[in-house]
Amino acid sequence: MADNTPAGSTTDGAIQVGGPRQPIDARTSAPASYDVADFPVPHGREEEWRFTPLERLRGLHDGTAAASAAGGGVKVEVSAPEGVTVETVGREDARLGRAGKPVDRVAAQAFSSFEKASVVSVPKETVLTEPVRISVHGEGGVAFGHQIVEIGAFAEAVVVIDHTGDATLAANVEYLIGDGAKLTVVSVQDWDATAVHAGQHTALVGRDASFKSVIVTFGGDLVRLHPRVVYGAPGGEAELYGLYFTDNGQHQEHRLVIDHDTPHCRSNVAYKGALQGRDAHAVWIGDVLIRAAAQGTDTYELNRNLVLTDGARVDSVPNLEIETGEIVGAGHASATGRFDDEQLFYLMARGIPEAEARRLVVRGFFAELVQQIGIPDLEERLIAKIEAELEASVA
Repeated sequence: MADNTPAGSTTDGAIQVGGPRQPIDARTSAPASYDVADFPVPHGREEEWRFTPLERLRGLHDGTAAASAAGGGVKVEVSAPEGVTVETVGREDARLGRAGKPVDRVAAQAFSSFEKASVVSVPKETVLTEPVRISVHGEGGVAFGHQIVEIGAFAEAVVVIDHTGDATLAANVEYLIGDGAKLTVVSVQDWDATAVHAGQHTALVGRDASFKSVIVTFGGDLVRLHPRVVYGAPGGEAELYGLYFTDNGQHQEHRLVIDHDTPHCRSNVAYKGALQGRDAHAVWIGDVLIRAAAQGTDTYELNRNLVLTDGARVDSVPNLEIETGEIVGAGHASATGRFDDEQLFYLMARGIPEAEARRLVVRGFFAELVQQIGIPDLEERLIAKIEAELEASVA
């Protein structure tokens, strides 16, 4: 078990909504860019790739993956409440790239390879009472995608992006959150066991705006997600939550960057994972950058992992970099361990069978994050998925 709480916080670069930006990641070997040629083909020795089994990316990292013919990659469907605009746009649309540039070769490959982007726009001062639901269903092929979610000033919305089926997918998602707006996004990776999914999610948070991300990862052979947050003006808040259940042979990797380059912004990160089975591998990287201009920053990040069986591996690396002492607070923690024997003993001493006791402990471990979703039918589905995973471990 490791618990690291340094006097450090990492972050940012000065950013304006709609303006040019140069996001910096202290642990990448190349600058952010739309051009694939600016990123060398990774070999696994680079800091940002050292945990990723490159051979399982199926060519997404080296340019050998080619998009399938029409209808052979993924099918995207959007269900939106009245008042929401849903568009399919070409590469010339001015909103593309506003949140930030790709920060690794796979993200750059996705940006240069997609043909059409999907844009969901919520008008200013609109408060949605139902979520926008985006279904991304894999149909067995290779696909490159780009999604933009744009929330106008003082609007409020919940967006669910649900990934299912089988595909080899590289896709970028941009969230543009206007001044005073509130956006909650739930991204579910419930892929079939053979799917591969790599993606960069970048949120640009406006003045006094709030962004909440909940990433849930269950399925897939390999899932590698890169959530990023940048701030366009003071007063922005970001909450990043994650839940993953890594099973036999799966590789699930979540690499977060929060770039505090703007004064008086806040961020909070909490990711939890459970692992079971031989060669189950979970990777969590949490980079928080607090730049010299970001006085008044308040940030904290947490990663906890519960190892259910022998043969599973966790790599958890929280990082804080601070360039100013004028902050409210900054900290991080990481912990990995097995079942708490005292909890199991307490439950079993009250007549609860061991399998049921284990199930209750895991449900309690994840309960706080599931409740962050706020959509009853989706919460019930995810609880059922956790139950199914636990039953498989007992069988």
